[in-house]
Amino acid sequence: MRLALSVARLGLVLLFLPLLAPAQTRARYTVSGYVRSGTDRSVLPGASVAVPALGTGVTADSTGLYSLVLPAGRHQLVISFIGYQSQTRDLNLTRTQRLSFSLPESANELGEVTVVGSGTLEQKLQTPQMSVERLTTKEARLLPALFGEVDLLKTLQLKPGVQNGGEGTSGLFVRGGSADQNLFLLDETVVYNPSHLFGLFSVFNPDAVQSVDLYKGGFPAQYGGRLSSVVDVKLREGDPQKYSVSGGLGLISSRLTVEGPIVKDKGSFIVSGRRTYFDVFTRQINKLNENTKGYDPIPDYYFYDFNAKANYKLGAKDQLFLTGYYGRDVFGFNSTNGFNFDFTWGNRVGALRWNHVFSPKLFVNTTVSATRYQYGIANKLDQFSFSLSSDIQDYALRTDFEYAPNDRHVFKAGATATSHRFGVGRLQAGSSDGSLNIGSDVTYQGQEASLYASDNFKATDKLQLEYGLRLTSFRSGTDIFGGVEPRASARYSLSSTTSLKASYAQMYQYVHLVTNSGASLPTDIWYPSRLNVKPQRSQQVATGVSFLLGQGKYLLTNEVYYKWARNQVDFRDGAQLFVNSDLDAEFLFGKGWAYGNELYLEKKQGRTTGWIGYTLAWTQRNFQPQRGTTGVNNGKDFFPTYDRRHNLTVVVLHQLSPRINLTGSFVYTSGAPTTLPGGRFLLQDIFGDNLDAVPIYPDRNTYRLAPYHRFDLGLVYKLKPRRGESDLTFSIYNAYNRRNPYFVYFDQVRDEQTDQITSYRARQVSLFPVIPSMTYNFKF
Repeated sequence: MRLALSVARLGLVLLFLPLLAPAQTRARYTVSGYVRSGTDRSVLPGASVAVPALGTGVTADSTGLYSLVLPAGRHQLVISFIGYQSQTRDLNLTRTQRLSFSLPESANELGEVTVVGSGTLEQKLQTPQMSVERLTTKEARLLPALFGEVDLLKTLQLKPGVQNGGEGTSGLFVRGGSADQNLFLLDETVVYNPSHLFGLFSVFNPDAVQSVDLYKGGFPAQYGGRLSSVVDVKLREGDPQKYSVSGGLGLISSRLTVEGPIVKDKGSFIVSGRRTYFDVFTRQINKLNENTKGYDPIPDYYFYDFNAKANYKLGAKDQLFLTGYYGRDVFGFNSTNGFNFDFTWGNRVGALRWNHVFSPKLFVNTTVSATRYQYGIANKLDQFSFSLSSDIQDYALRTDFEYAPNDRHVFKAGATATSHRFGVGRLQAGSSDGSLNIGSDVTYQGQEASLYASDNFKATDKLQLEYGLRLTSFRSGTDIFGGVEPRASARYSLSSTTSLKASYAQMYQYVHLVTNSGASLPTDIWYPSRLNVKPQRSQQVATGVSFLLGQGKYLLTNEVYYKWARNQVDFRDGAQLFVNSDLDAEFLFGKGWAYGNELYLEKKQGRTTGWIGYTLAWTQRNFQPQRGTTGVNNGKDFFPTYDRRHNLTVVVLHQLSPRINLTGSFVYTSGAPTTLPGGRFLLQDIFGDNLDAVPIYPDRNTYRLAPYHRFDLGLVYKLKPRRGESDLTFSIYNAYNRRNPYFVYFDQVRDEQTDQITSYRARQVSLFPVIPSMTYNFKF
């Protein structure tokens, strides 16, 4: 621990050493402000404010705020953001001043829907940050979607280095990491289960979302708590000038959003809700067949979610933001034989953020938040009832400072404190007459804290560095853990069109997802680090080169990464995962490593835009014999189910006319590893009458399913209503009806005369054939 503190002190001294340098003698002033949309006054995070003559510029942060230090004199500022018209402003800088901008939307509609990030290609070339992607709702809305339901997480699956968890799912497996190693943030607040409908759709309503940032590596120091990725989701703020209503009617769901000013130009709000209506159809079908003999009712299922956000300016230097989310999935089944089954799960999130500007060079954000994920299963058969539930609940306080003393440094520092409550399992069973009553409740507490500092340092015109240090700790009962997490990334410009980049990050993860499947399910349990359950940790290095081609129309990047992890979690065979007060004894711990190459070509300008991404990657795990077991796979290396050797995505967006946009996406992925029996041996029962075929399993995941590939088509037709705007969105999911494998089982083949089993035949189960859909979207 002393060594860790010494390293931390040394890191902080080196971090803030540039502040001790002599001040520059030439007068320099700061210009700062917000970049907003001229249409609805929403902030534009990632917008560029540049001075081409000086070869300098900055990007707006997640709140749309920028801060730029310039020498005194006359300058020409260029403000730009994808999908909006660039703006040029002449400035005579004689003092520090505030200057905000409103950008009108581009007349070329295609420019606002290219799903390749919000910054310009030049910005992506020049920033030291690598392995990051940014999306906006406008960018994702044109892409073809399953059942017409736009899903931002599915859009992220089209990026290199990101794998999905299976057919149609919105789960993410990033650079060889498991499902629980992704940190999902909604306005700085953790969301523990980001999925609806058993993983088919995400909980993020696109109508309420402003932007989504995905970090795959080179993590900035302000992020921590997971090993593989950070998905940072920001909600829209609402129009502070006028009221509007928007929404959509689709085949399986509808959406409605209302926004407007609280006090014009001083505060605004946005509320957005959506609901599916599978249950409307299933209930009608069940009602029509309720008197049919032998008919088993179809289960009811639906989900709904509700987003709300409000902001209010207390003065010139203070602003409050209030965020709320509530979502619920409901699955019910009432059988004719008296068996009733109800399964519900969902998230609740609330956050209050205070933004204070001390000066144009220094501001702070302080956030108080609460989040809870909960699921419950209840069933009843005649006189007997049974219920099982689990939850995780957090209360957190976070503060973040940003200080830009000059045009060469941007310092960030902050701290977070979180109180966790883990409801590992709550069981209640009993009979209506009171003769049986069983109850059990397993609950743990945990406290997590972190402190970080970082500096974005422009060393020269060619070299830019971003480095930082994050200190973390976790306490569960009397068990205390801690870690030092250094972060560093660098960019060196070989020329105006070529950059070299490199990054390093170490991460600790103190909470674990208890699951016995390859993908995140609603019944998975979050569990804290304890004496016998060590924190997971990983290190990742990455390097890459970026080229601007075709006079700046194309950006070609190639990244190579290597990640190694320790204390990876698995479970012994036959583990009891639910309502187990000694769950520690069921864990097995091992190591893992992943490496690969990601090639990416994107185009943002013109009537035809899009990207091509290709990933060549390997992911492996190893669990040695331990705790009286043979480990996993007898201690030999194996490929987890989310290992994919090849992954190719092609996305094309083409503007046929000012009113018609055509999109298409193609995905090809190597088959998922799986375990299948290599043979069977016959075992005769004690009476000698029957033969049972017992499967013989080889090593874990030695087989692979057939490759996955799919082509989707989409078309957006803009209507001309008398008031407001509207469009019809058509999509065809799996256009050539590829029957992709979901899982494989074996069927018995019997002799027609003797009825003896002669062999076994593999059967493939597929989920989605070709699925057309249509959605009507409106705004007025």
